[in-house]
Formats: sequence, structure tokens, C-alpha cells
Amino acid sequence: MHTGLKITAFAAGLAATFGSAYAAGGAMDPAVAAKESSHQDGHGAKDRPAMEKGAVEEGAGQAPELPGGLQISQGGYTLDLRTPRVEAGEPAELRFAVVDDDTSRKVTAFSREHGKELHLIVASSDLTTYRHLHPERAADGTWSAPVELPEAGGYRLFADFTPDVKNAEGVTLGADLAASGDARPEALPKAERTVTVDGYEVTLDGALRPGAGSELKLEVEKDGKPVTDLQPYLGAYGHLVALRAGDLAYLHVHPNGEPGDGRTKPGPDVSFTATAPSKGAYRLFLDFRHEGKVRTAAFTVHAGGAAAGEPVPENEESAEHAH
Repeated sequence: MHTGLKITAFAAGLAATFGSAYAAGGAMDPAVAAKESSHQDGHGAKDRPAMEKGAVEEGAGQAPELPGGLQISQGGYTLDLRTPRVEAGEPAELRFAVVDDDTSRKVTAFSREHGKELHLIVASSDLTTYRHLHPERAADGTWSAPVELPEAGGYRLFADFTPDVKNAEGVTLGADLAASGDARPEALPKAERTVTVDGYEVTLDGALRPGAGSELKLEVEKDGKPVTDLQPYLGAYGHLVALRAGDLAYLHVHPNGEPGDGRTKPGPDVSFTATAPSKGAYRLFLDFRHEGKVRTAAFTVHAGGAAAGEPVPENEESAEHAH
């Protein structure tokens, strides 16, 4: 999966590019926009047969890379979602495959990242429901994962993986998923510095900034006492996913340090470095493990505006409601 260093590669140019895209909202499908951009600049994946998939072409003058999850096809791979619709509140099985665009075959060779070949995230379009799933792959390249989505409405499925080919980089593909029923989207939860989940209090310190790397530090407490014995979860003391409100652009980061490196303590703090591709509202989801169970703490933050728990500037709040 992508590291904090990968996320900080989104530079100031991205802020301008995706600030415009964010303002456009749902006017154009991100996948369509990306495909048109690829045709215009002549740097589509199939125009570079000499390069390995996922490799970076230096000095090519190509358009800035999109944040993850906005496209169903990217870097020579396509996400083939076999179950685009499920019933809200009912157990279901998600089935999908990653297809190699050059051969039209399902990919069966992946590099293991944090103990898994592929990480699967499902989030509702209003960012109030979040699932970090661990699907299983059949020999033919078909992946499957059980899921139960509580509310009807639109969801986004993200497949985060690195193909097992030379010089490959991580890829995050996204596809739309619908849960049948009477959909009633909720408003984005307000920004809070501290949230409570299963008796744990998690406090966020730091701000997400557009075009500049910044530290996000999360402190875990239980019963008013710091938790100093967090357990490794997929090779880390915490995993953080950030999704941009509106188009659900995906940023996936990992802690600044890992268990066994001689300097990272098992709590109470878990630190990350991240860069937002644009101003706007984001939802942060922290997965942490303690006493044998994984829990998720969720925060709303405003990149380029107020820090967690502070009021959103009036002009920024008005702009967000306009989307």
C-alpha cells in the first residue's frame, strides 16, 4: 500500500488541478475526465509499450497524477466489479477482479504489502459508513469478500494493490457500488478533535494541508488513561485512510514508524504524514488494534481551513455547501 512519502508527492500543482475538479462536483465522471486528459496529452499507458506498468517516466512532461480511486482504469489495469449492487442491511459477497488491459486477463500475481496482496475499502458517498475488508483471491484471479452495508445509497469500492511486475508502483482503482433500498444520505459529520469508539477516546492533533506535507498525530486513550500497548495490525500500529468529500478521492498513508524499528512505541500516539491534493472537506478513518479487536475512529477535517475541532471559516463553509 502507499506510504506517507507517496502521498506527499501530490504537489501544489495538484491543488490547483483538483481544486477545479472538486468544484465541478458530479458534473463529469472522474474516469471520463481522466481518459480525455490521457487522450489529449498522448501519455496513455498503452502509448508507452517499452515501459513496465506502473513505472514512472521521468521528464515526460505529462499531466499530474490523479489521486487514487477516481478511476476504474489506471496504469494499465481495470477494476472489474462483478457485484455492483447489494441489498442494504443484508449479508452479501463482493466479487471482483483486476484485469490487465494489455492481455484482457485477470491479474493473479501481486506484491504483498503489509501482509496482504490487496486491500479493499468500501465507503458510502456521504462518508458515514466505512469498511476495510480483506478479500480472498481464487486461483483464476477472482477476489471475494463478505460485506453487509447498513444503509441504502451510493458507495465507492477501492482496490489498493501493487502488481508483481518489475518497477511496478501501487495502484488504487475505484468503482461505484449501490445498496438497494430507501436512500437517505446524511450530512458530513462536523469536525471534532476527539471522537469516541467502543469506549476508546481518540484525539487528533494537526491539520491536513493542500500541497504540503503535514503531520497528523492521533492519541488513543481508554477510561481516561493512555493506551500504551497497541497491537500491530497488518504490520503497523495504525492505518489511516483519507477520503475527499464530494468525489471520494482516496489518500492512503501509513504511520511514521513501525513495530520493531527500535523507535516506534505501541501508543498512545500514532503519527502520519499526509498531503491533501486540494482544499476542502475530508474524512479520516483510523484503524487501530487493541485487546485483539480492530476499531475505527473517524474524523472530519478541512484542508486549507480550520484544524480539527475549530470552526470552519465562513467563506469556506459556504463554498463547501455549494458542492
